[in-house]
Amino acid sequence: MVDSHQKNLATFIHLSTFSRFIIPFGNFIGPIVLWAANKDKSEFVDQHGKQAINFQISVLLYAIIIGTLSVPFFIFKLFRGLDVIDFHGFRDFHISLGEPSPLLYIGGGLGALAIIGFIVELALIVKASLSARDGLSYKYPLTINFLK
Repeated sequence: MVDSHQKNLATFIHLSTFSRFIIPFGNFIGPIVLWAANKDKSEFVDQHGKQAINFQISVLLYAIIIGTLSVPFFIFKLFRGLDVIDFHGFRDFHISLGEPSPLLYIGGGLGALAIIGFIVELALIVKASLSARDGLSYKYPLTINFLK
């Protein structure tokens, strides 16, 4: 039987990932500190702590992959269009705006995917917190299990 103290600890482990908005890397520090201090006291807290940490590491890896894929598209577009402003005194000043390249569309699509991923991440953290509050186990989707 899981008591209310264990449910609260597991809930706070998940919610401590929101500390990243206040403290740099708080999404790792908060869950690791709470989990390490309480993992031996309860299997329920241990399982939720591992899930929260694994999810945060997985999200970091996915963000690095999306960032690595999207940055070159913006750089190629930027360097290809360096002659955007053509200034020859005040008599011949014009700005040429061409059509956006497919590279910009791909990079923008990856950026939109990152934003959608961020919103889904926040929703999953709230769902895991509510499951922990209710005494249920929760497994984040698309999580790589680093801690077993």
